[in-house]
Amino acid sequence: MIIDSHTHVDEVEAWGWTDPPEAIISLMDEAQIEKAVIMTYRDADRPGDPATMYIRSAVQKYPERLIGYVRINPHGPGALDALDEAIGVFRMKGLKLHPVSYLGFPYEEATLRLMRRAAEYHAPVLFHTGDEAFALPEQVAEAARRCPEATVIMAHLGGYAHFEAVLALADELPNVLVDTSAIPYPWVIRQAVDAFGPERVLYASDGPGCLPALEVEKVRLAGLTKHEENLVYFENINRILLGVQHDI
Repeated sequence: MIIDSHTHVDEVEAWGWTDPPEAIISLMDEAQIEKAVIMTYRDADRPGDPATMYIRSAVQKYPERLIGYVRINPHGPGALDALDEAIGVFRMKGLKLHPVSYLGFPYEEATLRLMRRAAEYHAPVLFHTGDEAFALPEQVAEAARRCPEATVIMAHLGGYAHFEAVLALADELPNVLVDTSAIPYPWVIRQAVDAFGPERVLYASDGPGCLPALEVEKVRLAGLTKHEENLVYFENINRILLGVQHDI
């Protein structure tokens, strides 16, 4: 079984985003992926935000296939309430933060406040982590360091040029996991499993921008044992999602 821990659905014609849930489900079927975590390209900033409601609608339409994360701008006037609504009311499973989108450092107090609240729900915090300013591994690591109670997932294994910085954090920050999406080097996945342990690496595609079938094959090329593959493809993210509580 495979759960894709990082995909997108959204439709905003003005911005050229036309990825309805059917698009990712078609790619999941092609790659033999049973379930996927979905999030928007937009940041919510208040309860009832259209971005949050889009994810809610997609999960309601395909409850056996899709799992919702809420994506939030920490500087929004109702950011904390938006998180409570998404997880406490709509029963979403995690928080996505994209510091490049809202131009804020990961370790700012507004972000840490959201992370602390997510931790109260035992919900993971998925950070876009890459080669851009505001999303460098060292910056996301500082957020994880200041909020050790949060389960922090560094997406993309730190990006094309910064994966070594992520690998170096494995021993220092036990609350950090990584996902495999969009990193182009299978051998880096092998290094991540060696550094973090197989329990802290999650399969992800970042689809539909990256093809899930290609991302699945990349893990298979990493030289993992069958036990390690099972953890990466399914067991790790399933364990995290089952631990989320919707009442605090």
